[in-house]
Amino acid sequence: MTKAAAPGQPARAERLSGYQAKRRFHLTPEPPADQASVADDATTTPPGPGLRYVIQKHWASRLHYDFRLEFDGVLLSWAVPRGPSFDPKDKRMAVHVEDHPISYGGFEGTIPPGQYGAGRVIVWDRGTWTPVGDPRAGLAAGKLIFELHGEKLAGRWELVRIAKPGDRQDPWMLFKKRDAWARPSAEYDVIAALPDSVMTHPLGMAEAREPREGPPPMAPATSGGDRPDDAAAVIAQAKPAPLPARLEPQLATAATALPPTHRWALEPKWDGYRILARIDHGRARLYTRKGHDWTDKMRTLATAVEQLGLDQAWLDGEIVVLGADGAPDFNALQNAMDGARSDDIVYFLFDLPFADGRDLRPLPWWARRARLRELLGPQAPGRLRFSPDFDVPPAQLMEATRAMRLEGIVAKRLDAPYVSARTATWLKLKSTQRQEFVVLGYTDRANAPAEVGSLMLGYHDGQALRYAGNVGTGWDHRTATALYRRLASLQTPRAPVDPGSIEPGRWSRRVAGSEHWVKPQMVVEVQFADWTPDGKVRAGVFKGERIDKPASEVVREPDTVAEPSATATRPVGTFAAGTSTAGSTSPTPHLHGIKITHPERVIDHSTGLRKIDVVRYYDSVADWLLPHLKDRPVSLVRAPEGVNGELFFQKHPDSKIPGLRALPPDLWPDHGALLAVDDAPSLVAAAQMNVLEFHTWNATTRHIDKPDRVVFDLDPGEGVAWKDVQEAAVLVHTLLDTLGLQCWLKTSGGKGLHVVVPISPRWSHDKVKAFSKATVEHLARTLPQKFVAIPGPKHRVGKVFVDYLRNNHAATTAAAFSARSRPGLGVSMPLSWSQLTALKSSAQWTIANAREYLSFQQDDPWAGYWDCRQTLTHARKMLAD
Repeated sequence: MTKAAAPGQPARAERLSGYQAKRRFHLTPEPPADQASVADDATTTPPGPGLRYVIQKHWASRLHYDFRLEFDGVLLSWAVPRGPSFDPKDKRMAVHVEDHPISYGGFEGTIPPGQYGAGRVIVWDRGTWTPVGDPRAGLAAGKLIFELHGEKLAGRWELVRIAKPGDRQDPWMLFKKRDAWARPSAEYDVIAALPDSVMTHPLGMAEAREPREGPPPMAPATSGGDRPDDAAAVIAQAKPAPLPARLEPQLATAATALPPTHRWALEPKWDGYRILARIDHGRARLYTRKGHDWTDKMRTLATAVEQLGLDQAWLDGEIVVLGADGAPDFNALQNAMDGARSDDIVYFLFDLPFADGRDLRPLPWWARRARLRELLGPQAPGRLRFSPDFDVPPAQLMEATRAMRLEGIVAKRLDAPYVSARTATWLKLKSTQRQEFVVLGYTDRANAPAEVGSLMLGYHDGQALRYAGNVGTGWDHRTATALYRRLASLQTPRAPVDPGSIEPGRWSRRVAGSEHWVKPQMVVEVQFADWTPDGKVRAGVFKGERIDKPASEVVREPDTVAEPSATATRPVGTFAAGTSTAGSTSPTPHLHGIKITHPERVIDHSTGLRKIDVVRYYDSVADWLLPHLKDRPVSLVRAPEGVNGELFFQKHPDSKIPGLRALPPDLWPDHGALLAVDDAPSLVAAAQMNVLEFHTWNATTRHIDKPDRVVFDLDPGEGVAWKDVQEAAVLVHTLLDTLGLQCWLKTSGGKGLHVVVPISPRWSHDKVKAFSKATVEHLARTLPQKFVAIPGPKHRVGKVFVDYLRNNHAATTAAAFSARSRPGLGVSMPLSWSQLTALKSSAQWTIANAREYLSFQQDDPWAGYWDCRQTLTHARKMLAD
């Protein structure tokens, strides 16, 4: 291997010669080094803040990660076989390779076979980097320390050269420095948690940007003055674009501590409702976070927005009602919304995603803010306020928010674009425990039977509701009466939670016989001291009803109250949804609030794969797997002792798995209730309970007696070579095509293949099974040297048994993307028919590589499956003839 040019070499043409020489640009889609890149340049100015960095995930002869840092007009590049880790104990080999042109940083595509680096490339992470100390001296000395500001990686890192004289390569080590972002690998694996391209699956700062000569200068917080000249220039770079019809807001990630202020701005967290204002041809509409139109509720506020004089725009902010002490009063806001006092509502504006016919979302936060400040000058209507940000020590600002009884602080990255998602470039830090709850029930107030005495609270844990204690203070007579009227209309005789989980003594102002259950539809916000050890709120105070949030979204939020003295940032959920509880010093991982016990226990000794690997796999493939489980009864294969231990099926809720839903018992009379899996937390909960496989019925709950698919399981007997299994699948495909039926292919994850035929749910299980049996018998009669229609190992020696018994009533088949409980932990992977010839085995994909494979796929080979509706009428007739 040719060693890369020495870092710090000033002539870019020479530095990129190795890159140019290795590639034939008429055959590869990779960008050539353009004239601007290869021209000699004597510039040796040390880099300032905001130089680009990118990590490209490259599946060539083997999977690796290409780590690239912009420096002196090129991308310094290292190949990192195992990818980065947030654990400082993980020292990753990083082989220094040839410099790449800056334009390579945005390359995604397939390098054709026969070309250098043949394989698929995606942009796994991108952002900016800042050197610590003199980077040129560090590169020369073989010790480069730097900070990353990416969508997936953050904090301080180090590259150390470990090359020895005579080495053919130039090896370095890449590792995480110990800081607030460091995290044990047992707790979090960024490679497994975030495997996809940031260009197609954006996170945080994921808006695509045009290449530019350099980032705009970092601006201080706007209270210290924007950079109006710079801001005007940056705003002018925004692309003209049509006004978006809808806009989802950017959401903040919960954090436990405050970031340093040199790259972040600190804003107050307002106690109100999030509102986005859309202006089209000068007319304003007001929308909630979920897209509900509230213009009619606040007509005069919409008029005030129109007085800004904008023709087309989107504005983002929070509506509040200020109390006598100047602090937001959430209860007063609700009263203003319900009554005729909407003129009391004040609109604090904090972002400007679109204005002047230009899309401002890709621009940095500070530039959007400068334009917003300009719009909200002294002439702005009094009900429209510019939400301030502060350039003060974080602890001081947190103390001020506590004194003013504000919710907390929102910290925003100065260089962050506006992204319609929850991101790590906006962080929310609470000064008190506060969150939404679903109302499960209420009691009458003593001596005032038309008023609420207390509210019973709950939250969703997967599909289940959990009791979270009660609240009996925080309202006046008017609010207590209004709550009573609302809740009385929602009364139901059936408890939405297990009554045994509720301690009557916890009811505030309890009146014997006054408890009332309600449909879990109302959402209220409660401030409280903390959580009790048994999961109940302590010292709760009612703050108001949340009419802007559906009850289905209410979950227990992480315990994220910021300490006043905290100065370093540790976001909760930045790394993966519902990862470890804030402030935890234990490496025990959590996913979706579920504690993963014994994560390091080896499940498969042939590969060393552990329980945590299984859990992380199922969490990572939830979006792919859940459509195959949706509305179908599911059977589980559990392996408490691993794949070599005792395995057992579970079809009924005999042993409790939190989050799994029990289906109505009448779906299968005279049997126990069946199970269903509805969401990612349920998958994780099942994997935590040692579930390895998910098998599904051929029918959905809607038509439980009428299958909507036929499954042909190609099971090779002893002595059958893999090429014969592939040929058998082609023959089955050909026969089904002759019968006029479309079919789809997937690996079984074990030894065989599954051919699946979607059908309209018109025929009974017996008739569908009869059709599948007739099809297999036809294959066995026509090609007896290849196929057998009789089950049993002795009958299939040297032949393929196409198992039609998968179509019995209540029979199940391993779902697509399910792991298999056998050595290797193979995965059932959907394929296109064109992929069959290149398939090496049915267990080609395992839980160790399946998710990586999916991160490189652009097309769904089963895209047409979901809309295919065909009947067996013609096919049955052809077989009968």
